[in-house]
Amino acid sequence: MELTFLGATGTVTGSKYLLSCQTDAGVSKRILIDCGLFQGLKQLRLKNWATLPVNPRDVDVVVLTHAHIDHSGYLPLFVKNGFSGKVYCSDATRDLCEILLPDSAHLQEEEAEYANKRGFSKHNPALPLYTKEDAKNALELLTAVDFEQDVDLGDDLTLRFSPNGHILGSAFVKISNKKTSIVFSGDIGRPNDILMRPPVRIKQADYLVLESTYGNRLHDREDPQIKLAAVINKTVKRKGVVIIPVFAVGRAQELLYYIHLLKSSGAISNDIPVYLNSPMAVDATEIFTHHSGEHRLTPEQCSALNRTAHMVNSVEQSKRLNETAGPMIILSASGMATGGRVVHHLKAFAPDPKNTILFVGFQAAGTRGAAMLDRVDSIKIHGEYVPLRADVELVSNLSAHADYAEIIAWLGGFESKPKKTFITHGEPVAADAMRLHIEEQLHWQVIVPDYLETVTLT
Repeated sequence: MELTFLGATGTVTGSKYLLSCQTDAGVSKRILIDCGLFQGLKQLRLKNWATLPVNPRDVDVVVLTHAHIDHSGYLPLFVKNGFSGKVYCSDATRDLCEILLPDSAHLQEEEAEYANKRGFSKHNPALPLYTKEDAKNALELLTAVDFEQDVDLGDDLTLRFSPNGHILGSAFVKISNKKTSIVFSGDIGRPNDILMRPPVRIKQADYLVLESTYGNRLHDREDPQIKLAAVINKTVKRKGVVIIPVFAVGRAQELLYYIHLLKSSGAISNDIPVYLNSPMAVDATEIFTHHSGEHRLTPEQCSALNRTAHMVNSVEQSKRLNETAGPMIILSASGMATGGRVVHHLKAFAPDPKNTILFVGFQAAGTRGAAMLDRVDSIKIHGEYVPLRADVELVSNLSAHADYAEIIAWLGGFESKPKKTFITHGEPVAADAMRLHIEEQLHWQVIVPDYLETVTLT
């Protein structure tokens, strides 16, 4: 086997790994594990437009660890450029991709149209990376398989998904032949997440590709409800608006559940209006009820998620929120404030000091979210600078990613150490810190690969 790192090196986005397998019969089979978009810094986003070093027509199979756009969002372009094989994923990942990929295409079409209308793009005309029709074509290739079921990929290659607790459908991916095996961690969930069941233990793999989003950090052990309530109550006292940028899948549902608990306990007023302004998040919340085996919520608790917020669907409803006085709470995608309806809310509410922008997850370098946490004076939205006078807060321990101690604990489930462990999906300092933790505590051989590096797996 040969493994080439086409993304998620030196960054937390753009996950793509090309596994080339030479069989005894001399047949070469190419498998792409994850097919994600780059996000954040401009030099990363430009890679989405660059030609891949592999022709999509030459790839036999795509495997998705989960549905988040940094792992699945390049798929419509990959199909548009010639890929026509099967895309293997879990059942819930397929359901979520049916929401996420068309929405990603819609956002890109919408932003291109807005740029052309306002004339702030350097390109004339501005074009979307791909269209809703491209997303539809990609969805037709999705093939759902059950967890813990061996899938024959042909040529003595076997695929197996195991739940990793990050979001609905997220999985560890194990690919094996008669000689060797490799596990791709995807994004690893947390052992005591309020929604998701813990990651299963993997006992053996000859090679491991491991995420490192929080490779240099530990999550705060304080109950996140305490700070969440404090931020909301402080803002409500000012009659302000709490804007919470959320990922539509996972984080939105977690926040809704926490707000439900806070209202039920009286920690925040039951009268505070809550709005979920993301049609995609509304649909994703409904999907929770269809995959009860993957999360901890009872049917009654799932129902409470849907009752916690007013569901905002139309553009007109979204615009009216920007003209509505506080106090209120608005949850809206995207989670790093890179696009979507939350950007319009930031434009409306960021200049007012009585409001609060509350982040509840990792903010990649180059995103608006990272800039706001760095307390910049203004943020650029739709070609113009918007003053940032609102409070900016962070509840850091709501992340759906394991921190380095939780990852080390999960690695303790291996009965024998892999020949090599490759650290990816982390910014440089985090990836190198994760390498050091594993080398010092487990004495494994660990490598932090470079972009486009190819390694041979014997």
